[in-house]
Amino acid sequence: MGATVMNPVYDFAGQVSFVTGASSGMGLATARAFAASGAAVALADIDDKAVHAAAERLADDGHQVLALVCDVTVEDRESSLYGVREDDVIVRGGRLHVKNDPARGESYQRLLARNNRSHLEVRGSYGGPSRPERHSISAYNATFAEVAVDATLGLVRVRRMLGVYDAGRIISPKLAESQAIGGIVGGIGQALLEHTVTDHRDGRITNANLADYLVPVNADVPDVKAIYLNGEDPDGNALGVKGLGEVVLVGVAPAIANAVFNATGRRIRELPINAEALL
Repeated sequence: MGATVMNPVYDFAGQVSFVTGASSGMGLATARAFAASGAAVALADIDDKAVHAAAERLADDGHQVLALVCDVTVEDRESSLYGVREDDVIVRGGRLHVKNDPARGESYQRLLARNNRSHLEVRGSYGGPSRPERHSISAYNATFAEVAVDATLGLVRVRRMLGVYDAGRIISPKLAESQAIGGIVGGIGQALLEHTVTDHRDGRITNANLADYLVPVNADVPDVKAIYLNGEDPDGNALGVKGLGEVVLVGVAPAIANAVFNATGRRIRELPINAEALL
């Protein structure tokens, strides 16, 4: 596993953005969704995966932001928090304020502007486990397809598709649904439509346009449904999440090919499955 870097950055207006390095299996949008409830960074060193650490530190009322701004806040005579103990400062909703006195505080924007700073940045990294993994932490799925095949013309049409996924804890249901449905649609294209034709004389793609390179349209997308198994995987990471990237795509074309075999008795081993292969 390569190192993963996660940079939560607090900008001039007190908004939070992310800059990431290597992929971690949990996308940037998921980390943002998990971190949406807060805007603080904790003091603890990173002892888990970088995305989890960054998201957790953003979601909790931590202390690392306080450590970063200590010199420019609690020791800033112009700040309303001057002289307040760090443990008595709450970071919430783009503001720092006294624990028992929400009115006594100020925003990141005022704090950074007064001290001529554009942002605050915290970095974390994760280089993989120190010992061999003892558990399989991969996501898995089962994909089901129902097809209709015209016996005269050899045309294949997908009627229904269902994907069942174990991706651990689903942090963003809408994002997961979009990922799954998009993967299924892409898999239909892979199985039945998409085909790159190469001119072997010069290596050029001869159908590099949407007139000749076929992709699924609304008429090609049938009744599509995705189901997610409930559960978390604490052996994988502290959040209990698994990746939901490629797994939504890889089973679609095999499921369609198996359905075609069940309907016709013809085992097709090359994609796309076209009429010429069935007649």
